[in-house]
Amino acid sequence: MEIKGSRIESLRKDLSRLLGGGKVRTEPEDLLAYSSDATRYYAQGKPEAVVLAESVDDVCKLLRYANQYAVPVTPRGAGSGLSGGSTPIKGGIVLDMKRMNKILEISKGNMTARAESGVVLANFHRAVEKERLFYPPDPQSMDVCTLGGNVACRAGGPRGVKYGTTPNYVLGLEAVLPDGSVMNTGGISVKQANGYNITQILTGSEGTLAVITKVNLRLLTLPPDRKTLIIVCDSAQLAAEMVSRIIYEGVMPSVLEYLEVGAIWLMNTYSPIPVAQDGQVYLLIELDGTAAVIAEDIGMIKSLSEKMGAREVKIIEDKKQADGIWKARKNLSPLILRIFQKSISEDVTVPRDRIPEMVRAVREIGALLGVPTGMSGHAGDGNIHPGVQLYEITPEMEQKAEEAIRLMIEKGIELGGTISGEHGIGLHKSAYIEKELGKAQIELMKRIKYAFDPKGIMNPGKIWTEA
Repeated sequence: MEIKGSRIESLRKDLSRLLGGGKVRTEPEDLLAYSSDATRYYAQGKPEAVVLAESVDDVCKLLRYANQYAVPVTPRGAGSGLSGGSTPIKGGIVLDMKRMNKILEISKGNMTARAESGVVLANFHRAVEKERLFYPPDPQSMDVCTLGGNVACRAGGPRGVKYGTTPNYVLGLEAVLPDGSVMNTGGISVKQANGYNITQILTGSEGTLAVITKVNLRLLTLPPDRKTLIIVCDSAQLAAEMVSRIIYEGVMPSVLEYLEVGAIWLMNTYSPIPVAQDGQVYLLIELDGTAAVIAEDIGMIKSLSEKMGAREVKIIEDKKQADGIWKARKNLSPLILRIFQKSISEDVTVPRDRIPEMVRAVREIGALLGVPTGMSGHAGDGNIHPGVQLYEITPEMEQKAEEAIRLMIEKGIELGGTISGEHGIGLHKSAYIEKELGKAQIELMKRIKYAFDPKGIMNPGKIWTEA
């Protein structure tokens, strides 16, 4: 079977015959909808077909076909990524995994779960919490993002400060290799020491090695209580210094967020009960555990805040207000776009004790280039998301924004940080990855890629810049 004539029409016929017409989309509006992830400014090419897989067998058939005819395949969860990772820049086929959305098992005895890769994270949270179990990873897009996408991008979230990120919970995977063969890695045991850790090689591989179809995840017990508090500071320097001091003093918040006053103003437009805007920078904190442990932690935070000169510690007693604050925080990125035409959110992560330097550098870069910059992020683990916002999109401002991003990333690396704490590399960071990892590591990654995918059909053009 050769792809002749109109490639789109040929793909439609071939894939419909192979999988059934109800699983194949080739209409222009469908192809446009799959042309990028949440970073719309990376819509650099449209697919020639979209396949909505419903089973592992569908994935196997598709990959055998694509591998035989060297057709690019871009795996996709919900398309909520922020690195251009699911943008089909080489055309070909987008493989949509959202129909594979069954939770297969929740084991209270083993405290593990098995699920298909298209399960929406928020649905998974609700299901395990009904069993009084807890799956901590909580990226801001959790209402739409999928487990497979989370694994493929090593997704993080605010709770990473205490509980770690997605890779800390992945025990095993079912994955389909580019030749259509099925591979099961790891298992459901919480301890494994059996050869190369292929599970973790696939975790963070961004669809460039194989298609993840099922995931085995470790669970924890659900914390019995939670409390929200806000530390109000008069300067970015003080707030940044307090982040590492809070943890050094023995308090481990489940969430520790850094927010500037502009972010609080935006969140107040969304939250039903606003937060008083009486400071310049705010640390938004969630504590979890028993009531006694939370009370002790609050006492320590109040004492430290007084010693360091924070303006105030607000304890949010009203559950409705607390829920509103966290919901507004989760929606901060779309709220920003109410004011700015374009917002570029970076994913630089630095050691906690270097946050003050990074905060100063971001402000200096913005002043130097004359572009609005800001930060709001998961400061508890150093992932502070510096960014650039543009009131208008012009060639001059685009150039300045690009230069600001370059300087921010280079500063993060200089401070011992990483170019991506949780979003992945995709297209957005590919120009910078060698600067952090070095040529030797990149060449090794390319050899691993070739071992999995010798024809180069899996999400081509991602992670590193192709020559």
